[in-house]
Amino acid sequence: MEYTLVLNASYEPLNVVHWKKALTLLFQGKVEVVAEHDREIRSVTFTVKLPSILRLLRFVKMEKRLGKVKFSRANIFLRDDDTCQYCGQKFCKEDLTFDHVIPAVQGGTKSWENIVTCCIGCNNKKGGRSPQEAGMHLIRRPKAPKWLPKTLTITIGIRNFPDSWRDYLYWNIELDSQ
Repeated sequence: MEYTLVLNASYEPLNVVHWKKALTLLFQGKVEVVAEHDREIRSVTFTVKLPSILRLLRFVKMEKRLGKVKFSRANIFLRDDDTCQYCGQKFCKEDLTFDHVIPAVQGGTKSWENIVTCCIGCNNKKGGRSPQEAGMHLIRRPKAPKWLPKTLTITIGIRNFPDSWRDYLYWNIELDSQ
């Protein structure tokens, strides 16, 4: 199906959305159409071309400009490099969980400084205790990362995006001659 590139009011790329979301934004009056696909969607009363590029009418401040990394599951795995912070082994994401260094029942918060990546075995061993109480040690003290995660890049079949997007995407790699 068709995807739509969403630009900020300043023409910076923000996101890629499914065509249904793009039409929702359009009918809500939040965006203007910059470019269209050849494909149309028809209803009983009207026909509309699917938007290829939309631009927000109001500027949205980007969190990345503030240097703040979003606290999320993916970014915690990225920070800890898919490695259990107790035993030091690297795991597949499916075999990892999170651990509150200071358990929630002891007043521990859900924050960068208190959540670490943990394998299921170490999580069960530690239970609802602090690492000291469980006789375990952290490999690295958790803290908020200063980097911007790789998950901010837009990737959906880079070789198959519409030509209309080329002028709005910034390239920091050498393009193939293909």
